[in-house]
Amino acid sequence: MAQLSSNLLYIAFFIYFAGTIVFAISVLGKKWRKRDEETHEKRWGRIGFGLSLIGFLFQLGYFFTRWNAAGHVPVSNMFEFTTFFGMMMVFAFLIIYLIYKTNILGVVAMPVAMLVIAYASVFPSEIEPLIPALQSNWLKIHVTTAALGEGILAISFAAGLIYLLKEVNQSTSSKNTFWLEFVMYVILATIAFVIISMSFKAAGFESTYQFSDPNGQELTVTYTLPAIVGPDGGEYVSGSEFGPLFDAPSWMRGENAARKLNTLIWSALGGLVLYGLVRLILRKRIGAFFQPMVKNVNSDLVDEIGYRSVAIGFPVFTLGALIFAMIWAQAAWTRFWGWDPKEVWALITWLFYAAYLHLRLSRGWHGKKSAWLAVIGFVIIMLNLVVVNLVISGLHSYA
Repeated sequence: MAQLSSNLLYIAFFIYFAGTIVFAISVLGKKWRKRDEETHEKRWGRIGFGLSLIGFLFQLGYFFTRWNAAGHVPVSNMFEFTTFFGMMMVFAFLIIYLIYKTNILGVVAMPVAMLVIAYASVFPSEIEPLIPALQSNWLKIHVTTAALGEGILAISFAAGLIYLLKEVNQSTSSKNTFWLEFVMYVILATIAFVIISMSFKAAGFESTYQFSDPNGQELTVTYTLPAIVGPDGGEYVSGSEFGPLFDAPSWMRGENAARKLNTLIWSALGGLVLYGLVRLILRKRIGAFFQPMVKNVNSDLVDEIGYRSVAIGFPVFTLGALIFAMIWAQAAWTRFWGWDPKEVWALITWLFYAAYLHLRLSRGWHGKKSAWLAVIGFVIIMLNLVVVNLVISGLHSYA
């Protein structure tokens, strides 16, 4: 059953890729006659949507077969949660597409969802029993609802990015061009991390270090990437010896804190290399390269999609990440709120999107301002997924 689940996920991923290609053809493919343009986009758009739906059904099959194999809802670790988050992004895209029939959204939203799923593949995928802290019905209620809310909010990022690619003037250097390029770099850094992680995983790289925690307890940690940064006061034990070049700061607590920081450093360096290669090939800003592809986009429609995604996603996120989370916290830890890093970041995310809606509805922040807020909001979500989960130690560190 576990092998079937994995196979269904692989199939879903490749069908998503095919759907992305079809959406790209619908937007960029040659229209042989001017009067065929609308027919061309509709025809290929329907095929792209159909493929995305089929891929989603296969991933849904992965989800339920893994649930059956594990005996619990598969959202209890980084691999399971991240794949589920990617699936919720696809689900949100399918709903939004049915409403707006905008093919360009598939060209951006589907690759982002695929990248999230690919990112999940770098984490251990073995099925493990739930630890006592997670043995509650609130696991399926809180985590799935929060992921659904984030998936819907992520569509606003896709819409915002499309808007900025069209409207930011690429002929001159400005704050907008700089930050748009930075967004491109972050995307490339994530791709680089997946490539680097999968490469070392395929090579069977492992390196084990031993160190003492602040209480004097001896701990060991296994790296799957060469150790640029090692545990504070750590010593090499076994495996492929490399480095570390320096130790993690002493204030970084937790058995895996240094390894997680090492992961972020590899991502940042890999992103710089990949970004440099792409710029060398394109000989222009990445935003400038993509701008001609979105020249025919209806800016007002994309702006509306971004707003509607937040308007729908925000109450779902509120329900899952705050209300259900606090109920579970009371049941598990006898308090509704404890300033755990994940709790704090969920609150930051909620406050940001509340500010987005306030500025949009009360101050008239439309267009470019709204698009930038949507992009920043997704960055906050990804910081929660990557940095808070991988670096900062807290009550949610078991994930």
